[in-house]
Amino acid sequence: MALDSGNTAFVLVSMALVNLMTPGLAFFYGGLVRSSNVLTIMMQNYASMGLVTIIWVMWGYSLCFGTSKGSGFIGAPADHYFLEDMGEFETSTGNAIPEIVYAGFQGMFAVIAPSLMTGAFADRVRFVPYLIFIAVWVHLVYFPFCHWVWGGGWMFRHGVKDFAGGIVVHTTAGFSALATVVALPNRQKMEGAEVDKSPHNIPFVALGTGLLWFGWFGFNGGSALEANS
Repeated sequence: MALDSGNTAFVLVSMALVNLMTPGLAFFYGGLVRSSNVLTIMMQNYASMGLVTIIWVMWGYSLCFGTSKGSGFIGAPADHYFLEDMGEFETSTGNAIPEIVYAGFQGMFAVIAPSLMTGAFADRVRFVPYLIFIAVWVHLVYFPFCHWVWGGGWMFRHGVKDFAGGIVVHTTAGFSALATVVALPNRQKMEGAEVDKSPHNIPFVALGTGLLWFGWFGFNGGSALEANS
């Protein structure tokens, strides 16, 4: 099957736009917190880009899109270990793009999913525990859901459709954020005093909003994997 250069370029641009959303999220959350916590929450978002990308390259993509194991529960981790044995990915209309490009695009979704949760526990989680949390979370929550819905798992076999991450990204991150809010003590209890909840930098919030809005064109549009009607 011949590769479609136009669609390949479209997905590459979309991947770059989705990648831009995580720094946008860092600015958005960074502007909403107190000045004493802006560095921490921005580091948390940028650290997700590094840590989750490493995990994704090693075995994350395989767990999501490898051969189904356990009746469609998870993908085989060795199928594309360190992105080996990558061929062509066939789109819904029969065109093809390099699978490595598809893996990169999907990797940007894996990166931003744990970052979405950081606003829920702002000021309440230290950096190292946060890294451990997101490493565990992507394995126990994101990778299974991704395989179930997008990787040919049991939900896919039952006809579940998710065009641009409403289930795989937003539902998983949203309910996980809610769980962390319930599990962690509130900031006033942790600090033993009234907490200033005023955003410290509205221009940061506006900049982050703009970057997220701009990146959303790649997030939603790129999920079609083709530049056509």
